[in-house]
Amino acid sequence: MTDDIYKGLDQLGQQTGLPQSPDEAKLERVPNPHPGTLYLTRFTAPEFTSICPVTGQPDFAHLVIDYAPGEWLVESKSLKLLLSSYRNHGAFHEDCTIDVGKRIADLIEPKWLRIAGYWYPRGGIPIDVFWQTGPAPDGLWVPETGVAPYRGRG
Repeated sequence: MTDDIYKGLDQLGQQTGLPQSPDEAKLERVPNPHPGTLYLTRFTAPEFTSICPVTGQPDFAHLVIDYAPGEWLVESKSLKLLLSSYRNHGAFHEDCTIDVGKRIADLIEPKWLRIAGYWYPRGGIPIDVFWQTGPAPDGLWVPETGVAPYRGRG
């Protein structure tokens, strides 16, 4: 790859401040060096944080994002900044999880994408949120997310 493919990226290799909200965050993409190959890319964010829009209390989740790239890959620094921008964002678990998944899917148009949001309990109830763009392509190896279901002290 040449440096030309990185032109137009505003964050990679630059000192970048944390966006104050998801609306300010800029998710970026880079060309896939193997667009004709069916493979899976996984991002795991075990310390995702947002704010409850009702109580203002922090909510914590373990996100697992799997996708089969087409022509584009998610630029990982921009994803890290996007995920961090939810830290002060008030939204319900479902909204945060689906918003992240749709933003990625809209930007890179993957062959397939799924996001699993394993939210830690607050008020005694864990809320897990799952979304995917459709069925996984035939022949794509999709490992388990590796996140155990919530069992409490049981």
